[in-house]
Amino acid sequence: MPKYSMIVEYIGTNYSGSQVQPDAVTIQSELNKALSTLISKSDGLGDNDENSVLQGRHYFKTVKTIFSGRTDAGVHSKGQVVHFESDIPIVASRFINSMNGLLPDDISVKSVKQVEDTFHAQLSAKYRVYQYKIVNRQQRSAWDGHSLLIREPLDLERMNRALEFLIGEHDFTSFKSSSTPNPAKYCVVYKAHCTRDDEVITFEIAANRFLYNMVRCIVGTLLMIEHKKLEPEFMKEVLEAKDRTKAGPTISPDGLTLMEVGYEPYDLTHK
Repeated sequence: MPKYSMIVEYIGTNYSGSQVQPDAVTIQSELNKALSTLISKSDGLGDNDENSVLQGRHYFKTVKTIFSGRTDAGVHSKGQVVHFESDIPIVASRFINSMNGLLPDDISVKSVKQVEDTFHAQLSAKYRVYQYKIVNRQQRSAWDGHSLLIREPLDLERMNRALEFLIGEHDFTSFKSSSTPNPAKYCVVYKAHCTRDDEVITFEIAANRFLYNMVRCIVGTLLMIEHKKLEPEFMKEVLEAKDRTKAGPTISPDGLTLMEVGYEPYDLTHK
């Protein structure tokens, strides 16, 4: 059966994360529903197989999606990659228009293409890129959007010195939620850097993988270092401690966005 991948954008504020969960509205559940509706309509009556359920006079074909990785409740995406299979040929422009007509306003399909049978949105990925937006000023603005307001002045140079200690392959246990049963702890970080545009600070991090809550824990630790005026080397101490209690808090998901999922080796010359 032909396999397709699509890039999906979403505002995660109103969802219980990306992954399907019982009795919860998630990005994946909305995507599965829209895909199943669209492909069933294209299929007419469809085939009476194990993937079809009789709905009145029509057959409803269930389509399941595989995400490149899960995002937590409240986290956004501009580059989530999703794959699915369809025995109905897909014309990209018509498919995107139809999907975006079926999806809620805060979820949209950006692109779609047919891929090799061996492609897997999660297992084939070589790296992921996240950004976290911080607005650094005294007062909030109605135009701040999906970002975190920090009122005290932040020192970009100090923050970037602290982030340098994260580059490379490390045990990131200190930045991993203690509630996750996943035993994984090693990641390779290719980039961790902050930039400032007027009052907005953008933290960008690229890695081969991310642990549960890892980016939000790193941002929380960065802000703790600034708030307590600790030396940037404190980030190294936290990393080497391999102890979640040594790091800062898990910061709000509001400013966090999955920007890109890459399927070629990360370009280390990219800035």
